[in-house]
Amino acid sequence: MSEVSVRRVGPESAAAVLAIVRDAFGSRPPLHPPADALTETEASIATRLALGGGLVARVDGVPVGALLLDAVGDAVYLRRFGVVSAARGHGVAGALIQAASEAAVGRPWLRVVAREELPATIAFWVRRGFVQTDRRSPYVELVRPVPVFHEVPTADDMRALGARVARTLRPGDLVVLTGDLGAGKTTFTQGLGRGLGVEGAVTSPTFVIAREHRSTSDGPELVHVDAYRLGGAAELDDLDLDTSFDDAVTVVEWGEGVAEDLADSRLQIRITRSAGAGGQGADGELDPRTVEILRLGPRWATS
Repeated sequence: MSEVSVRRVGPESAAAVLAIVRDAFGSRPPLHPPADALTETEASIATRLALGGGLVARVDGVPVGALLLDAVGDAVYLRRFGVVSAARGHGVAGALIQAASEAAVGRPWLRVVAREELPATIAFWVRRGFVQTDRRSPYVELVRPVPVFHEVPTADDMRALGARVARTLRPGDLVVLTGDLGAGKTTFTQGLGRGLGVEGAVTSPTFVIAREHRSTSDGPELVHVDAYRLGGAAELDDLDLDTSFDDAVTVVEWGEGVAEDLADSRLQIRITRSAGAGGQGADGELDPRTVEILRLGPRWATS
């Protein structure tokens, strides 16, 4: 399947959004009472788009997914979220959620409402970090924090950000670090270790797979893991670590797709080169980076 593109739309896209909604909701098992989405018309969709806008995902120019944005209080609700049946399983839903996070400017939460008769739909949202916060039969409401983005000009700034994040952590927390080679994952972890007040220099554990850093006070210890050469969470569990994950803050570099099963909540951090940034400076400092911090799971649902 070709690359998915997502863009913000208004009332002019009502017909395309309605077609996606009818396909997506019409292919679900019958519900009693029927889903409200099936009563939508082009006019009602146009009214919703005029009020809050929406997102349409396209593949090769063809609309295959859509949602309506509904800002209420401190949250943005994702309404009429749907992917046409022919395009499911190709990353369209994930692209829509990512774009919705970016569109939720100034509001810290994304919320969705699902039907309790559709456990697979609820499981879909839970896998993407949403947590149930309310149930009023037949509806279930789930919430996920919106990612926070930081522009980080230098290596010292990266360490300072890590130290600030450390102050929000407690024993049992999992931090999953993602970024290209040389993005600054270990530099961020150095700041994290400084903020936690642990012993020893924090360096890349590439060749030893994992390092443990004892606390110099009564705070949590730091378990620093490099998952680049690991095949999955089972191999992480097999590491002979003296420190229990429940008693430490565990940081897993290259952890996306590998470390998520270690805990039901995680701090997911992606480090990317900022737009327009060049190579590494002559003084060895990092060129500017963008750090995306996303808090997923029950641990962070109300933080």
